[in-house]
Amino acid sequence: MVKFVLLAPRPKIESMSHLTVEQRYTIETLRTKGFKQTYIAEIINKDKSVICRELKRNCDQRNQVYKSTLAEQKCQKRHKEKRKNSCFTAEIETSVISLLKEDYSPEQIVGYLKRKAEPYVSIERIYQHIWSDKKKGGLLYKHLRSQGKKYTSRSLIKDKRGQIIGRVDIDKRPKVVDERIRTGDFEADLIIGKGHKQGILTANDRATGLLRMGKVNSKEATEIQTVITKVLTEFKTNMHTITTDNGKEFANHKIIAETLEIDYFFAKPYHSWERGSNENLNGLVRQYFPKGSDFTKITNEQIKIVEDKLNNRPRKRFGFLSPNQVYSHALTNNGKVAFIT
Repeated sequence: MVKFVLLAPRPKIESMSHLTVEQRYTIETLRTKGFKQTYIAEIINKDKSVICRELKRNCDQRNQVYKSTLAEQKCQKRHKEKRKNSCFTAEIETSVISLLKEDYSPEQIVGYLKRKAEPYVSIERIYQHIWSDKKKGGLLYKHLRSQGKKYTSRSLIKDKRGQIIGRVDIDKRPKVVDERIRTGDFEADLIIGKGHKQGILTANDRATGLLRMGKVNSKEATEIQTVITKVLTEFKTNMHTITTDNGKEFANHKIIAETLEIDYFFAKPYHSWERGSNENLNGLVRQYFPKGSDFTKITNEQIKIVEDKLNNRPRKRFGFLSPNQVYSHALTNNGKVAFIT
């Protein structure tokens, strides 16, 4: 008589690659005893590829030893740093509206929230919310620079900003500039007056906060070139770099660089926080020349008065020394700033 033996069905191998703490401990124990990856996979009911990937990603890179505690730490760290898909929650909406009312642009909002490790959504999603609010009669769009004008798709950004020939990206800027330990690394921008008539060029030293300003009659590249070289000529012997945004008004950057004998860099489009010092100073300048001001009525003497006020105002980051004081001390210390706190 033929006898049939019923065998217990083999457990189905789990396709999920996530490992528990207990499974990682088992891997460590079996690997220490010399068992092969195939056997370890069968024991914890995982595919062999999962074990192979786990050992490759989570071993101690110094000695290739696998420890379950270290593997778990590495895994948790990756999960924490991984970008999470954020819905436009009520919490995020509150933050966005609050910052919009402070006249932050959507890109500044994202950069600000990201830097503070707070929940955020994409720049595009914020614009969608603004235009949805406008259709309902809301006024959030009034806080945008281009009030009432439908924003061009960010994928078509070059259509609005144009291309700057010979542009050198901020990624190529020397790392020492980020450290703010030397004078001579400047940021520059334009503050535009009512009706886009005339403006004020602002240029500040990243390390000391020292500010120079000059009135411009238009956003023409030649006009900007003339004014920026004029206000920064006094620093020529001690200048290294200058960083601006991608506005067409800075199209003559090569002439500026040659005249001042410095290297010229451009921040990434819609990354205004890469010129954070200048953005902050522009906010201080706006205290004296608010949005909507008629710049045609502002004199060079008034601009100079404001420049002097800001350069002599104590700053917390320098232990309440003023930019003028910090810059003066730096000149006696080979251009090195020793007051950053």
